[in-house]
Amino acid sequence: MLDHFRKLLEDVCSPNEIRAVENGGSTAVMWTAFQDSGFLDALIPEADGGAGLGLADVAPLFLELGAHAVPLPVAETMIGRALLGKASITSPSGPLALADLTLSRSALVLFADQATHVLADLGDRAALFEMAGFEATVPDSRGWCGARLRIRTDAVPVAELGQPRPGLRAIGAVACAAQIAGATRRVLDMSVAYAGERVQFGKPIGKQQAVQQNLAVMAEHVVMAGMATQIGCADGLDPTLEAAAVAKQVASAAAAAVADIAHAIHGAIGISEEYDLQLLTRRLHALRLAHGSESWWAKALGVARLEQGSTSTVDYIRAIGAV
Repeated sequence: MLDHFRKLLEDVCSPNEIRAVENGGSTAVMWTAFQDSGFLDALIPEADGGAGLGLADVAPLFLELGAHAVPLPVAETMIGRALLGKASITSPSGPLALADLTLSRSALVLFADQATHVLADLGDRAALFEMAGFEATVPDSRGWCGARLRIRTDAVPVAELGQPRPGLRAIGAVACAAQIAGATRRVLDMSVAYAGERVQFGKPIGKQQAVQQNLAVMAEHVVMAGMATQIGCADGLDPTLEAAAVAKQVASAAAAAVADIAHAIHGAIGISEEYDLQLLTRRLHALRLAHGSESWWAKALGVARLEQGSTSTVDYIRAIGAV
């Protein structure tokens, strides 16, 4: 399954195609390939026409989406279709974004600029809206891939469903954590390769102790992001707040650290338009902020810990990581 999915991404989501999308090009061909592949229904039970896989089973696919900097809400659509299917609601055929509107009527929504529908968390329930139900503003920044959505006062949902535990922000955060884990691993591979090729003062810069240390730190963050993603995916589509917090906090912190070190190793070439590194590091920062940054989730986890009262911190942490 993973090999077929990776081949699909290599065929339809090359760096040049990503650049074309970022410059306003159409995603129709790319999305049709995902639609026809059947992967979008991977989380739907076999009895309902899907593959019947769990979130932990498809996590490697989410990692590949991050590693290839796919500019579409593929992971979000897979999750949205599964949640709608559980509520016996027919899913739209187009890209589906996930939005948390529990704190405000507007939010920055990852990949919303490429979505046809939005599954929004309204606090007391989740509801499916067409994109016409929102006022969309695309930020003037290439570092963000998505749009700020403000729900219209006259917006009418296509369908309503119950509230996933503990809300769409949590499962959206887990999906982002998995994509971060894949993207950081790809950035690490690129940095190791570049350090072995770039020669200064007669030898590859990878021979320098300072560069080796930075690569080791990058590797630590990559491993931590992968482990945190496993914790987040262990409970399927209904992650606990603690599991989602661990996944997103660790992954978002790793995203920032890995991006910074990668650019330090690559130097000026890393930010050039022609070099692929910036496609991944910009995506890392977008995923880092989507569905709550590392500080947002650190606070959420701290509040949850304090509410446990007499439970020891060691037992609390062990319970979260029991995957």
